[in-house]
Amino acid sequence: MTSELLAVFDFYEREKGIPRDKMVEALANAILTAARKVIGPARELRIDIDPAKGTIKAIAKLLVVEEVTLPYEEISIAVARKIAKKQKLAAEPVVGDEIDVEVTPNDMGRIAAQTARQAMMQRIRQEEKELIYKEFKDRAGDIVHGTVRRFEKSDVIMDLGKFEGVIPKKERVTTEDYSIGDRLRLYVVAVENGARGPEIILSRAHPNFVKRLFESEVSEIADRTVEIRSIAREAGYRTKIAVFSADPKVDPVGACVGMRGARVKNIVRELNNEKVDIIKWSDDPKAFLKDALKPAQIGDDKITVDPVNRRVFVRVREEDLSKAIGRHGQNVRLTKNLMGWDVQVEKDESAHEKFEGRVHGAASDLAARLGIDTEMAENLVRNGLVSPDVIATAEAEDIAGILDIPMDTAERILAKARGN
Repeated sequence: MTSELLAVFDFYEREKGIPRDKMVEALANAILTAARKVIGPARELRIDIDPAKGTIKAIAKLLVVEEVTLPYEEISIAVARKIAKKQKLAAEPVVGDEIDVEVTPNDMGRIAAQTARQAMMQRIRQEEKELIYKEFKDRAGDIVHGTVRRFEKSDVIMDLGKFEGVIPKKERVTTEDYSIGDRLRLYVVAVENGARGPEIILSRAHPNFVKRLFESEVSEIADRTVEIRSIAREAGYRTKIAVFSADPKVDPVGACVGMRGARVKNIVRELNNEKVDIIKWSDDPKAFLKDALKPAQIGDDKITVDPVNRRVFVRVREEDLSKAIGRHGQNVRLTKNLMGWDVQVEKDESAHEKFEGRVHGAASDLAARLGIDTEMAENLVRNGLVSPDVIATAEAEDIAGILDIPMDTAERILAKARGN
């Protein structure tokens, strides 16, 4: 038992960081409970364990009396003096003194063996939980390294060295697949000290995971020359990050991108090719929105700002509408989160209305000059035949095909155009 006990002490002290005195205390308390059943109701019974040698002794503190009437409580003066001599005590005991007497049973090894494993594991689990909480309670918001150890339903259990952490389903990136043994960088969301003890909640989907990656990669952010003002993320797909510098000589976007894009490439690689948009922060909602909605091109006159209700309305040309909204609305949704404003994007009808007005004007003029109805003239205009001079260069077959009319009617229209 001695060598086994020392091996247990050494292992958990070295690998788990649990102090040896804590393990000794736990084991002593557990053995004490078991030993009482064998020794009986000895007065002030305790268990002494030598953490260096691994020896275990049961000690009772008995009262020295002339004549013993309570065997489990008292010890005769004669026996007490023999024990004192053996223990080489400085003073000889007298009636009324208390003396430590070893009452270790012969089968203490068996008692310890039966009790030790369960008691040690229980105490070790308790100590591990306390250590987890002490070490990680102030580390929420940090990035740590871990190895995938196992899966529990939809959760991923990570090996963090001495401790374990968990990536819940909601903190996983849906586009990432994990395998046992994978080495990952992780964001510490929180250390929750619940009913089952402390639990380290980890994430790769949290927006602040990207923020911390930028802080570790971009020295200007680390020294606060560049500041991350806002971040919005749809993990696995796209992140928008707004940066700002009070130093006019510093380009905050360029600092984050790095030489030839090296810095942002490292971050994108860590995020498994998640798209990252770096935007210059502006207190002007119009300027900020124009950058945030890129690659859509938007003019200042197409943006209406309602600062009271923190709303902004954007009119976008039809060819830029899909770019502004993004796939499944992702671009505008991330922009809303980045700005903290309600962003409404709609197609700009004014350009279409202007175009239609020009079509109707040209058709009316053409109808009057060729003596045809407005509908026919509009069809010609929409097909590029916008004036009599242009129509005069066409063939009768072309006109007949566009207007779906007989050839003789098409020839009369052509003659009229050429006559003008």
